[in-house]
Amino acid sequence: MLIFFGFIAVIASVLGGFMLAGGSLGVLMQPAEVIIICGAAAGAFLASNNGKAVKATLKALPRLRKSGKYNKELFMELMGLLYLLLSKGRQEGMMSLEKDVEDPQQSALFARYPKLLADPVLMEFLTDYLRLMISGNMDAFEVESLMDHEIETFQHEADIPAHALSNVADGLPAFGIVAAVMGVINALGAPGLEASLLGPLIAHALVGTFLGILLAYGFVSPLATFMRHQISETDKMLQCIKVTLLANLNGYAPPIAVEFGRKTLYSTERPTFSELEEHMRSVRSQPASGG
Repeated sequence: MLIFFGFIAVIASVLGGFMLAGGSLGVLMQPAEVIIICGAAAGAFLASNNGKAVKATLKALPRLRKSGKYNKELFMELMGLLYLLLSKGRQEGMMSLEKDVEDPQQSALFARYPKLLADPVLMEFLTDYLRLMISGNMDAFEVESLMDHEIETFQHEADIPAHALSNVADGLPAFGIVAAVMGVINALGAPGLEASLLGPLIAHALVGTFLGILLAYGFVSPLATFMRHQISETDKMLQCIKVTLLANLNGYAPPIAVEFGRKTLYSTERPTFSELEEHMRSVRSQPASGG
């Protein structure tokens, strides 16, 4: 929701300041300028992206309404789930996790964490590497290299919508100038135009420059930045899973492996050692075997 409050602040500040300076909002109502700028930006967006990028961008836009999805509580749940899975694998053998991994929706372990179950990116990453660990003795170095490649691929694909919007933001001021120049050409090229009418037409033309810059830096560019923040949060969850599983592969006990994962988190979401220990204690107090 913060992004909408930010947009409201942008509109209120710009238009409010303009009106306080004695400006009239009617002057800014220039549909032709809007058509030129937005139409050109949309056309450039389509021309510079393939079908996959366009679909990915349109699919990513509704997710901008959600903020703070990966908070401290969810990180705690992730570390609790990792602890349960690794503890069961250590006590009963990794093969005991096969049913949980193959059908997480029917697993008693995964059922404790519906928010994690609802995240396909995290679940696919976690179950895929648990499946590899179940299949036999895995070389930690090779698994780490594979994880790095997958995370890099995720980052590249997830950044496509943000990159596309960033390019649109870069072009909007130029399209605003195009609209302004066309308005000036139209004003100066009008036959028999009186000097007293020239000023308003020039002012109307300059609205194009104003709109292009405002749309770029007040709306589209913040959307691209917000998308990158969301990617960063998801990436941190994957890094937490990666470090925890690798620590387990290297022979560390589940509590220590989860501590490795805790250290990867941002300070704003990272639980303290005591908080994590207390959470692990509460997790241990419940049945830990999955069906």
